Amino acid sequence: MNPIIKEIFEKEMRIAKELYLSKKWEEAFSHLEKAHILGQRNAIPHTINHWWMLKVGIRKKDGKEIRGQIIRLLVVGIGSLLGRAPIGNTGGSNVGIMTPLPISSDIAQIFIKANLPIR
Repeated sequence: MNPIIKEIFEKEMRIAKELYLSKKWEEAFSHLEKAHILGQRNAIPHTINHWWMLKVGIRKKDGKEIRGQIIRLLVVGIGSLLGRAPIGNTGGSNVGIMTPLPISSDIAQIFIKANLPIR
């Protein structure tokens, strides 16, 4: 994983975990979505991210999110390994697994700084 991306991915995951422990599920999920965009090109961080999304879905008792994350956990590593992760996808079950999304300007700047494509 690119060191610039890794640093910010880990920061977002750390914040998400702190919010999770504080039972701030929506805020935690928001940081998990940002971390997802950053980490989806790498199988292990991508999988860890979806595990935490599943945990939030369970805490929220959100059946759609739980089912969506279980499906993603079954296929996520394969997509990352094959370079098939849809750029910009936030990882939640409210978005199709292979649906690319526009990248926010702050995340685009991170990719540019890391010398990675944003499309």
